[in-house]
Amino acid sequence: MIFIFLWIDYLIIWYRLLLTQIDYLVVPGYGHAVLRKTDPRYVCQREFALKHLPNDEMFRLVSTLYKVTPDILLKQGKAKNPWPNVDAHSGVLLQHFGLTEMAFYTVLFGVSRAMGCLSQMIWSRAMGLPIERPKSHSTDGLIKLAQKAAKN
Repeated sequence: MIFIFLWIDYLIIWYRLLLTQIDYLVVPGYGHAVLRKTDPRYVCQREFALKHLPNDEMFRLVSTLYKVTPDILLKQGKAKNPWPNVDAHSGVLLQHFGLTEMAFYTVLFGVSRAMGCLSQMIWSRAMGLPIERPKSHSTDGLIKLAQKAAKN
């Protein structure tokens, strides 16, 4: 019985995605400006959900989208990157754990970005260097910079 419902969900999603692509609409949560594969943050959230909330109705819907959407976007030829990004999954986890006010999702994103900027500012002051983009240095690289600065 569950299989029949999953198959019906699959067909409904497939049909709706085709209509979305015909109308040249964007599929929220799919595609990324830089990445050309599945967003690693999405993968992390998916693995967490598979382990901790495999029977959640919204997670099952997101899982079905994950199985259906990339193929449709590829076949339509309108997407450079048909793979899910973090936005395709984060809302399900936030809803599951009680954060139901969607207006706060952007706040969480902003706070996390601010924390990254703050850490960069602290490192720049500690090292006496200009602020760097977070992808510029690994932790090992920062340790080596600190050791080099300590020797001087």
